Amino acid sequence: MTTFDPCNQPGLRAYLDAKQDMLSQLDKVSKSELVSLDQLLNRILADDLLSPIDVPSFANSAMDGYALRAEDVQEGTALTLIGTSLAGQPFNGRVGTGECVRIMTGAALPLGADTVVMQENCRSEHNFISPQGTITEGQNVRQPAEDLTQGERVFTAGTRINARVLAVLSSLGLEQLYVRRPLTVALLSTGDELKTPGELLGPGDIYDSNRIGIRAMLQRLGVTVLDYGIIKDDPALIRQALVKAASEADAIVTSGGVSVGDADYIKQVLDEVGRIGFWKLAIKPGKPFAFGQINDCPFFGLPGNPVSAAVTFHLLVRPALAKLAGEPLPAPVTLQATALMPLKKTPGRMDFQRGCVSTQADGSLGVVAAGAQSSGVFSAMAQANCLLHLEQDRGNVAEGEHVTLELIDGLYW
Repeated sequence: MTTFDPCNQPGLRAYLDAKQDMLSQLDKVSKSELVSLDQLLNRILADDLLSPIDVPSFANSAMDGYALRAEDVQEGTALTLIGTSLAGQPFNGRVGTGECVRIMTGAALPLGADTVVMQENCRSEHNFISPQGTITEGQNVRQPAEDLTQGERVFTAGTRINARVLAVLSSLGLEQLYVRRPLTVALLSTGDELKTPGELLGPGDIYDSNRIGIRAMLQRLGVTVLDYGIIKDDPALIRQALVKAASEADAIVTSGGVSVGDADYIKQVLDEVGRIGFWKLAIKPGKPFAFGQINDCPFFGLPGNPVSAAVTFHLLVRPALAKLAGEPLPAPVTLQATALMPLKKTPGRMDFQRGCVSTQADGSLGVVAAGAQSSGVFSAMAQANCLLHLEQDRGNVAEGEHVTLELIDGLYW
């Protein structure tokens, strides 16, 4: 019996084609602001960063040991200990022939010395030190500018400042930097059935989980969120909210109302007050995703099903916001894994199934489905650690077949 995808209709846009088209219509927000070091985490660099200093700025020891001249060391050599160099308290003299200085990790290498022998490879007797084993000139010494050279480009414009980047900025002695101002994104949900957590549910009501989840994703990206709350299924109210949002935000993200139901008004209103770039994609979940613009404000209409909303946010809204913020977002890193169970798939749409990937006894990756794959079952989505990229024309996946996957334990999931 031939299986088919009942939602695979003519005219659906291919995922990569739609994504490329969308990104080509977006320009970065150009404004930047000067921000202090303690406020830079998760911000995006406005300009290329050149190192103002050499790092390290002086030769220093990579070990606790003894600083000496390599040419002085012969078998049975005993060097005279003449002082100590500590981090922040350098030895002020000079190491001459047959002399050495006790030195700690990070301490400045004394003048005249060119080598550090770790303390475990030295024998100490009174004020004499006898190095043991093979000694190579320059060993255990961190040379000036070994890490960074003054004037060298350290980070490019668009770099997102994480903890590692922040540590490098601190090592350069920088107190403040120009970064892109945060994007302002208007967020709203539509639906008469939606209630805010804490409210009592009436017959047919559900809690609005999409807006809460999407808001958290936006906040993890450093976005300023204008939360418009829940808008009833009323074209006039939706129109009013979208026009206001377009005047106040850099982008609009909505949840729900983009399907073909009698009360799905987002597409209708977007047609009236803006323009639709595309609507309906050949993907699962997330077929009803809509992209458009109201004046110069990009609009992203997420489906109402919670899994569809989260997946399309990751696949399409995240790279779009990166483009607006001036952040060059690299292509996702994909891995190959073996399906440890059969996976249902019908040809026609690219399927982003939720999975749990783990390392097997032989070191290879194996993956299983993360519970039910319904676009309304978010509890299973919460258990997933990857998205399977099942090709548009692919059918059922048998146990043992290879599949492509993308890890989703990242910045904002």
